[in-house]
Amino acid sequence: MIYIRSEDEIEKIAESNKINYEALMMLKDYIEPGISTKKLDGIAEDYIRSRGAEPAFKGYKGFPATLCTSINNEIVHGIPSEERVLVDGDLISIDVGVKKDSYYGDAAYTFTVGDVDKNVKKLLEVTQNSLYRGIEQAIEGNNLSDIGSEIQKYVESNGFSVVRDLVGHGIGRKLHEEPEVPNFGKAGKGPRLKKGMCLAIEPMVNAGDFRIKTLDDKWTVVTMDGTLSAHFEHTIAITDNGPLILADKKIEVN
Repeated sequence: MIYIRSEDEIEKIAESNKINYEALMMLKDYIEPGISTKKLDGIAEDYIRSRGAEPAFKGYKGFPATLCTSINNEIVHGIPSEERVLVDGDLISIDVGVKKDSYYGDAAYTFTVGDVDKNVKKLLEVTQNSLYRGIEQAIEGNNLSDIGSEIQKYVESNGFSVVRDLVGHGIGRKLHEEPEVPNFGKAGKGPRLKKGMCLAIEPMVNAGDFRIKTLDDKWTVVTMDGTLSAHFEHTIAITDNGPLILADKKIEVN
């Protein structure tokens, strides 16, 4: 079932997403060589709870942390650890979820650690741009697949690949709701988009092949060929005036 949210519900989803955005902006200041992903996780959890909210990922299907911290060839669901210490030249994708007043928010950004080369910067720029191109297609009357089609065309035109086995999703009173929102496919397919739908759109883009595998920890998903990956996500609502980013902000690649 695809839910149509009221204005009051969208405001509550937006509040959770604003907390997400604030947490990510705060973490940006801590991301530097020498910090552990466990330390970042603790900083985020403390902030989320200080805002009267709960970390949405912690305990979700047994996930042990507030953040998913995925480094370099890790695509999603990396588990924070004292042993995972950032070094100069790393990429780190941070995915964070918040629950407040029974409504959820979900967001992800990929940050650089220290100095990276121009090819890495291009991967991040293309991934983030693909997110906003996908969001532009989230308008009433379009089909759901118009989002993923636009993302795929843009990503592949820049020489990268879109992960096929992981998708975005509806969001509201549950972290993951219908519909699934693929980042690839043919335009003009799937349900019609309607005012009041809330979607988490999240392209995951690999520098090499799109195929993936899951590590022995049963959580961390990595690129099959070992190449770098980037991940950006916003939660949006479809409105009379087009898509509304519920974080109400755009974070820039550093």
